[in-house]
Amino acid sequence: MSDARPAREAPATFRDVFGQSEFRAIFAANTLSWVGDYLARAAVTVLVLRETDSVALSAAAFAASYLPWLVGGPLLSALAERHNYRRVMVVCDLLRMALMALVAMPWMPTWSIFALIFLATLANPPSQAARSALMPHLLTGDRLVVGLAAFTSAGQAAQVVGYLIGATVAALNPNTALLVNAVTFAVSAALVRFGVRERPPAMAEVHRSHLLRETVQGFRIVFERPVLRAIAVLVFSAMLFSIVPEGLAAGWAADRTDGRMDAGTAQGLIMAAVPVGYILGGLTISRLVGPERRLTLMRPLMIIAPATLVPALFNPPPTVVALLAGGCGFAVAGLVPVANGLFVQALPDGFRARAFGVMASGTQIIQGAAVLVTGALAERFSVPSVVGVWSAAGVLIMTVAALAWPRPQVIHEAVAAARAESAAGGGPAHTHAPGPASGDRNREHGRHRHAVT
Repeated sequence: MSDARPAREAPATFRDVFGQSEFRAIFAANTLSWVGDYLARAAVTVLVLRETDSVALSAAAFAASYLPWLVGGPLLSALAERHNYRRVMVVCDLLRMALMALVAMPWMPTWSIFALIFLATLANPPSQAARSALMPHLLTGDRLVVGLAAFTSAGQAAQVVGYLIGATVAALNPNTALLVNAVTFAVSAALVRFGVRERPPAMAEVHRSHLLRETVQGFRIVFERPVLRAIAVLVFSAMLFSIVPEGLAAGWAADRTDGRMDAGTAQGLIMAAVPVGYILGGLTISRLVGPERRLTLMRPLMIIAPATLVPALFNPPPTVVALLAGGCGFAVAGLVPVANGLFVQALPDGFRARAFGVMASGTQIIQGAAVLVTGALAERFSVPSVVGVWSAAGVLIMTVAALAWPRPQVIHEAVAAARAESAAGGGPAHTHAPGPASGDRNREHGRHRHAVT
């Protein structure tokens, strides 16, 4: 049992993680496409604004990139289980490359820009699900946790860099910025194609049922298993309050500056604070704190993360707001990568892509809902009051989540059970994912599955 407990492993280093050549290829490809994505979002808003002179349509173009996660994220993610992960990522990159190149054409009407952006972002769920499901094949134990922390930190950095470059280039020529995005997808496809080994699909053809039924299985495994359900509650709760400073930054900055910076600078400072704090927290905690101590820190960090934003009630100046938001991002970075690592390890092979779709879609929906609700509240009450009270409610929610958080022994047993199911090879063939006790009766079935794949 001891070899199945990631909390007792020696702390992994970034050298351990980046020493894996396939991880380096995936990391470079995803970071590059992330930068391109955020660059394109900034460019598209400028392009649509110039074409229509409508702020509402410009905002709608930005929102269109999130729509696929809301209307079909879990269903599209389930596709990644049916095909080998490398092929899914490469095909999705090439599709996005072609579609974004079309968006960049100067003769494209506005309605076609919306349609092409929507089609391009339909490739995001299967591509990201395939990447997430592939990670445990590349890294194990604490290396997986450190690798995921590196990924999420790179994603936050890509957001800052992509927005800055995108806004700068788009001010000169938004079509050029979109062509740059198309190139990033081409390079990403090449990195994955030549840097990642081909593996058989997680789900053999003989085990396929209906795509909708397979998607439902993803929901069931996430919310029926106590450890996975606890992780889902934790991640969703963290997203509920950590997105609010970023979402209300424009109104916050307009209402209050400290006399030494304009509203635009204050908005940028507040919006950048959470991702910067997340980067610092992710890299610091994953590298300097051992696996066992990280698990111990989960409960206090759950409460500290929203508590850092409660002082917003006192209406501090933007610089202090940025520090509070950065502290929240730092604490969340101590939670989410560890939770993600546990989540992936507690899933049997063959369910990871579908479960990723459930989590990613839930995260998108909760973040959007949090910004919409707090934005509506800010129409009637001051932004500092809304953020402070919302965060105080977050403290209560996270306190409940901390009290319900599984004991380390329960988590270790869930990870060991998932490994046993993956070794047996029977998970995807059943509507109800098999429990630990079903390993013996599925052993022969497992041999057949591996023979087919």
